[in-house]
Amino acid sequence: MASTTGLQGTELQAKTRVLLTLWQMGRAQEKVKKSELTRQSKRSREKAGDYKDIFNDLQSDEAIAIVTEKRVAKVSLTDKGLQTLGEGLKNPEFCFEPTQVGSRLANAVLDWYRQSDANVPTAPVTEKVEAKEGAIASYEDFKSKILALFEKLDKGYNYSGLVPIWHLRREFREGVGREQFNEWMMEMQAQKLFYLQSGEARGATDDQKQDSITSEVRGLLFYASQPS
Repeated sequence: MASTTGLQGTELQAKTRVLLTLWQMGRAQEKVKKSELTRQSKRSREKAGDYKDIFNDLQSDEAIAIVTEKRVAKVSLTDKGLQTLGEGLKNPEFCFEPTQVGSRLANAVLDWYRQSDANVPTAPVTEKVEAKEGAIASYEDFKSKILALFEKLDKGYNYSGLVPIWHLRREFREGVGREQFNEWMMEMQAQKLFYLQSGEARGATDDQKQDSITSEVRGLLFYASQPS
């Protein structure tokens, strides 16, 4: 495929790079614009059109899902895509060429391996997967532990009742994937246990924003507080 599409590398490298970039971008929002994903995935001498077959193959393999919203194509990563990404990163044929990897992708690889135990299915989704020791099995379990963590961070870091969501996410080292964490945090807001506040702290890093929660209606939700 590389010789006919203009890809500067192998198909494995391109697919793994697309999935890694999608995973990194998708931590802030579940769906990302296909055009932006392509822009961040391709290398300097490649064109957007070079990735048409890559996206088609990944979609056919059910590694990604593509939907059109208001005439904008958006891409999300599936459980199969997480498995494919893990296999690609571990494949000895995959590598970053000199001068072809920036800090964004390098940090994404580090984050991937730090979080892979909690986020990546270890068996096909059609098979029964044994629960990881210490994994959160229910919303009720999550609720009690996240409330205790909120109190710990609030007191330990003098947050004055405004605890950054990214700090909660990073300190919460139980077996909960990103989407599940977001869903349960939103459920706690619905139950008036938390209020998730929009805006961001001055000087917040991109990683901190990505580890917050993005709402389609309210935008970036950066802090959690408890209603008085």
